[in-house]
Amino acid sequence: MVKIIGIVGSPRIKGNTNFLVKKALESAESLDAETELINLGKMDISPCTACNICKETGECSIKDDMGSLLEKISDVQGLIIGSPVYFGNVTAQTKIFMDRSRPLRTNFSLQDVVSGAISVGASRNGGQETTCSAIHDFLLIQDAIIVGDGAPAAHYGACGVGGRIKDCENDDVGLETAKNLGKRVANLAIKLNE
Repeated sequence: MVKIIGIVGSPRIKGNTNFLVKKALESAESLDAETELINLGKMDISPCTACNICKETGECSIKDDMGSLLEKISDVQGLIIGSPVYFGNVTAQTKIFMDRSRPLRTNFSLQDVVSGAISVGASRNGGQETTCSAIHDFLLIQDAIIVGDGAPAAHYGACGVGGRIKDCENDDVGLETAKNLGKRVANLAIKLNE
């Protein structure tokens, strides 16, 4: 059985990004994947201080929730990262997570992990693709395998529209792309780990 973790990079614990990442994970579960949802907004994670100790030891010198998160992520076959759009990019919570994941590069723990992106903006063309692209850039640098939401839409990933909490529950396109992304991540992770 493959394990897929969904990371929610929103400060809103039960917001639209959380909703779409959950939908993606539910789709992955329908293919018998084991899943776990992690909300960065609930965690104590400080920004990187550029001390470079992780390059020497493979571990971060900052003692907070990031250590246990890195342990979980280093042993998955699938990873879905979701972020609301903040000025055409990821949230501060998501960026701190990305920056602090540097210890995973010491042995490329995310190499060949099937990964995808979910973003939520306040309007249909509200920066979702640039936010997904930022997540993709991070995953490429980690040597992960990136998938989009697949046919029939084949987008960057899942792109939702929601300014207010629960808006995405009525966003048919966002829901479809999130579910498709979860299936794509699970399908390929299962094929690669048979």
